[in-house]
Amino acid sequence: MRLTILGTGNAMAAECYNTCFALSEGSRHFLVDTGGGNRILKVLKDADIKVEDIHDIFITHEHIDHLLGTVWMIRVIGTRMNQEKYDGELRIYCHSGLVDTIRTIANLTIQKKVCKHMGERIRFVPLEHGDMKEILGNRVTFFDIYSTKAKQFGFTMEFAAKKNTQKETIKFTCAGDEPYNEKDYEFVKGSDWLTHEAFCLYSEAEEFKPYEKHHSTVREACRTAEELKIPNLILYHTEEKNLQRRKELYTEEGKAYYSGNLYVPDDLEVFEF
Repeated sequence: MRLTILGTGNAMAAECYNTCFALSEGSRHFLVDTGGGNRILKVLKDADIKVEDIHDIFITHEHIDHLLGTVWMIRVIGTRMNQEKYDGELRIYCHSGLVDTIRTIANLTIQKKVCKHMGERIRFVPLEHGDMKEILGNRVTFFDIYSTKAKQFGFTMEFAAKKNTQKETIKFTCAGDEPYNEKDYEFVKGSDWLTHEAFCLYSEAEEFKPYEKHHSTVREACRTAEELKIPNLILYHTEEKNLQRRKELYTEEGKAYYSGNLYVPDDLEVFEF
């Protein structure tokens, strides 16, 4: 399994792309969120991920920095279907209340000859809390993160580890873009990897005011991973004040609260499991 971080920024980021990523096995890809616009097409190209090899997309919630790139994916994939350049179907997973939102935006902004595929070869998969699906041949469990702003889901995926590791299976968890909620402990416990938002450094909380936006700082995210005994933590969905030093600064602050392997990726950074 390969993880490609396509974007690491929060909603207002301009110097890096909005937070989204892809999990890949060979030429098959599971796209998690799509960012806020057609820049998703550029970052996929830069990551050498072909649109025609994407058949599974999960949208965590309705906010524009996670959702609007989906409209471009529908447009591009629907167009390639019309050109007979896309095999099979596209599955878009999201909580059940989000299906109509995506369909409405697409119908209002994309030609009918493309939108006709929605409900047919572009298939929506509505999710409820605790639903399990098979994606890339692996078990994925979706869960409500109990957002205070807009209904939002995260997920866990279990997949085979590399042959040279002691563990046979790796549990990867995406906690969405709000702080982990202890109501989801049964889903998150035992995770080998956790992706968690960290809006800013704790030392800069007065400047960025993450708590007013229902976000956390590096300190809270690292304390959460330490309490959950998660060995590998990826921090993203950040501000962009000092991107060139973000990895250094976030890692330095985080190590005071977390004893595991701490990663602060740049856009297009890749992890191999």
